Amino acid sequence: MEMYDSIKEIVVDILDVDPDEITPETYLVRELNAESIDMMELAVVLADQMEVEVDEEVIFLRYLRDYLAEAKEIGINSSSMIAEKYPFLSPERIEDILGDLDDGPVLQIKDIVAYIEYLT
Repeated sequence: MEMYDSIKEIVVDILDVDPDEITPETYLVRELNAESIDMMELAVVLADQMEVEVDEEVIFLRYLRDYLAEAKEIGINSSSMIAEKYPFLSPERIEDILGDLDDGPVLQIKDIVAYIEYLT
């Protein structure tokens, strides 16, 4: 939970939101209205404070829908493609994401936590 608390604090500071609004399941874009500039700042602060090299395309699942289209086009399982591209996501989380695509951006706080923990 220590990593989650650190990341939550960073998100609260960058997005200027009430800490009570944030749980591991909170959606960055859908619920907190994070914009691209916020995401860039988040990546920079995470890299600095966590002392890791943050790949914005990966941490923010930027090409998720493109990978799903590619999987369909070449005839491979969507879950397998996502697991390959985002190895920090658990199989359960991948299934949640695949079932949640119609509601908009799927990035949650716990995905960022998983990415940072994967790197450290």
